[in-house]
Amino acid sequence: MLQKMVAHRIADPLILRLIGKWLNAGYMLDGVVVRTDEGSPQGGPISPILANIYLHFVLDLWFEKKIKPTCRGEAYLTRFADDFVGNFQYGRDAARFQKDLADRFRKFGLELAEEKTRVMRFGRFVRVDLAKTGDKPDTFDFLGFKHVCGTDRGGKFALIRIPCEKSRRKFLAKTKEWLKQHMHWKRQDQQAQLTMMLRGFYQYFGLYHCKPKLDGIRREVERQWARTLRRRSQRHRLYWCYLKSQPWFALPYAVSTLHPTV
Repeated sequence: MLQKMVAHRIADPLILRLIGKWLNAGYMLDGVVVRTDEGSPQGGPISPILANIYLHFVLDLWFEKKIKPTCRGEAYLTRFADDFVGNFQYGRDAARFQKDLADRFRKFGLELAEEKTRVMRFGRFVRVDLAKTGDKPDTFDFLGFKHVCGTDRGGKFALIRIPCEKSRRKFLAKTKEWLKQHMHWKRQDQQAQLTMMLRGFYQYFGLYHCKPKLDGIRREVERQWARTLRRRSQRHRLYWCYLKSQPWFALPYAVSTLHPTV
């Protein structure tokens, strides 16, 4: 089915034959080549592109041509790779989409990850309804962000996106492991590497409401670095008052550039 989808847009037989060889190449495990009868090889350079093509036909086009025209209200689908969020104005449309989606995926040999799939109420009207009972709206994680029904300074509804716990924990684990492996590098070289890692994290998560979380990440990286430096010697004098006064210990702060969506 995937090869037919590719052939729908590509007519060059050489390209189609090359893709077919890629699909049948299998993968190597402990030096042994393992042949596969279905799917694309995991870790293959072309696999993400082929997966996007497959889901474009299976999900994106199907949603636009079959699901959206039959909904009572507004309906939107946001997908990145194999993660996606469907937004519906009415709960009945969302429930029908969930049922039809399982059937659609089964037809094309796919399955929904049940532990990551749920139907929930979200948005400005949900916050107003739940305010009467004192309950808080549900939140969800998508592409590393935790999405929250919040308010702006004027008390109006605002979609708040902050780094989710998994993203923060994964980044701190990465910096901790790097410091462990390079604990004897020169301090200036360690500073340059940590600065680069923090700036990369800031550039992805530098939204309006993320500043407090990003500052917390910076403080934790400082603590990791200080502990690593102190492990170099049992007679260290690297106390906080000394470290904070040293220019080589300075790490960049996050700067939020985007405003909230109201």
